[in-house]
Amino acid sequence: MSVEGTWDLTIATPVGRMKAVVDLRREQGALVGSAQGPGEQVPLHDLALDGDRLTWRQAITKPMRLNLDFAVTIDGDTLAGTSKAGRLPSSKVVGRRRSATSVPSPE
Repeated sequence: MSVEGTWDLTIATPVGRMKAVVDLRREQGALVGSAQGPGEQVPLHDLALDGDRLTWRQAITKPMRLNLDFAVTIDGDTLAGTSKAGRLPSSKVVGRRRSATSVPSPE
């Protein structure tokens, strides 16, 4: 399954909906990526694709310092799953892969 591309994510957190953009690509056969959110861009760690299930970890500093664990299921050009930050409740994550001709949605 191919997961490479640019994904527009919406995360339903306890403090409101957050938008993020995740870029996934292959480098020397390994899946690598980064996430961009409000005011920062961070690398993704421990990226793992098992069938249609994709997991990764990332650290953010805005709106607060958190370590996030993502687990999503890919279905073509959409994804759905959760993001978890420590003891906080899981947040629902949905996303859509951008097409080659799509334009980013305004924030």
